[in-house]
Amino acid sequence: MDPHRTDDGHHVIIDGRRWRATDPAIPESFRQELVEELMSARRAVKTGESDARRRVHDAKTALGERGAPWWDERSGADFDERIAAAVRALVRKRQGSSICPSDVARTVGAHSWRSIMDDVRRVTARLADEGQVIVTQKGEPVRIADTRGPVRIVRGPDL
Repeated sequence: MDPHRTDDGHHVIIDGRRWRATDPAIPESFRQELVEELMSARRAVKTGESDARRRVHDAKTALGERGAPWWDERSGADFDERIAAAVRALVRKRQGSSICPSDVARTVGAHSWRSIMDDVRRVTARLADEGQVIVTQKGEPVRIADTRGPVRIVRGPDL
């Protein structure tokens, strides 16, 4: 049974408390991956893993449940943080596999995901500079800012 939503659809009511709803524009496959990562991270909190709370925060931010409201304009530093959180959550979820920048854009960009691809590449470049992710092209590490064409993103040593 789905929880009761506010009239505007922005929040759900659970046990009398109002919580921000998940962004309804996230495609179901990506939403499911993020929910699975969130549940895994919550289990990790219970076992005391050191990065568990950061994982929960990233998954909830990527889902639109934290940070800037998903119904507001998708731009600025708060939106960059949602992009970064989505990158981190998806590469954690896929572990040994890679993600495509368009996966992130589809997750956070709603129906206009193509228009934010430059933002996704810019934020991914920052994450790569910090060692959180590695950007590859044809299996080789590259600097995303210097690369044209399709790239993949994998988990970096500092994530």
